[in-house]
Amino acid sequence: MAQQRNLDLVEVSPNANPPVCKIMDYGKYKFEQKKKEKEAKKKQHVQEVKEMKFKLNIEKHDYETKIKHIREFIQDGDKVRVWIWFRGRENVHPELGDKLANRIIEDLSDIAMVEKPPVKEGKNMMFTLVPKSDKK
Repeated sequence: MAQQRNLDLVEVSPNANPPVCKIMDYGKYKFEQKKKEKEAKKKQHVQEVKEMKFKLNIEKHDYETKIKHIREFIQDGDKVRVWIWFRGRENVHPELGDKLANRIIEDLSDIAMVEKPPVKEGKNMMFTLVPKSDKK
C-alpha cells in the first residue's frame, strides 16, 4: 500500500503485538520535527550573567547611568553581577562599599532581588542581582 501511494512504511511501535506501522512521508515528517525544534529554541531565553563595575567615589550621573543599564539587563531577564572596586586607601573603609551596595540594592528593589549578598574579596566587593519573578 505504501509503495502504491509513493510513501514510506514507518514502524511506530515495534514492541507491540502485532507491531504497529504507519504509512507516511518520512522525509516530510523529519523536516517538520526539525522545524518545531528550531521554533522551540527561538522562544527560549538563556539567562546570561552581565557585569557592572562601580568605583567607590562615583559621580551622580555615572551612578544613574549604570543603574539604568542594570535595570535594562534585569528587565531582559539576565542576572547582574555588581563589582565595587576599592582603590588605594579606600580599601581601609569597607563600610563605604557596604553603603554603596545597599544604595544600589535599594534603588533596584522594585525589579530585582539579591541572589548573593555583598562580599568583600581583596580590593573588590561583589554581589549578584536577579529578576524578582525568578525566585517566586
